[in-house]
Amino acid sequence: MRYCFKIGLYWQGLTHDLSKYSPTEFLVGMKYYQGDRSPNNAEREDNGMSKSWMHHKGRNKHHFEYWIDYGINCDTIIKGVPMPRRYVAEMIMDRISASRVYLGDAYTDQAPYQYLKKGIGHLWFVHPETLSQLEFLLRMLSERGEDDTLYYIRYHFLKGDPVPRMHCPQECTVFEEAIRKKVSPSTH
Repeated sequence: MRYCFKIGLYWQGLTHDLSKYSPTEFLVGMKYYQGDRSPNNAEREDNGMSKSWMHHKGRNKHHFEYWIDYGINCDTIIKGVPMPRRYVAEMIMDRISASRVYLGDAYTDQAPYQYLKKGIGHLWFVHPETLSQLEFLLRMLSERGEDDTLYYIRYHFLKGDPVPRMHCPQECTVFEEAIRKKVSPSTH
């Protein structure tokens, strides 16, 4: 909630992950809680699947798994559709928060990006635009830190500014310029 508030997503901060209080998710959380990883992973190891996760991803738009549809005229049966930016931003906040909880004192701003990079080769079902935005913002967090990244998300990404391509240094100057011109929130 705190991170959503920092980027101006007040309603999303208040309603974030409310499905975790449903019996389907809450009881699994109680049974499999370990403190250093998701209870859904423990449920998956125990049962071969996580009913809690399937329930959760279908009710929370900040998970890219929510944005999966049947593919028509494409090479796969399912395909990702683009996530609205406000949910991409909420996903970033969720990844920062989860990394902080699961890693505790070992957390660094590089952790969420490192976690993404470990599994990025398996994310074929995520829409390329969504994956590019996610990777760009987590890389920004890793390289520039939390303050600059949250500023950029609030005052540029959520306003619809173009997201620089990851491997295009000349476009990265857009980000650099935005951070250099940082103005106080009261002027926005």
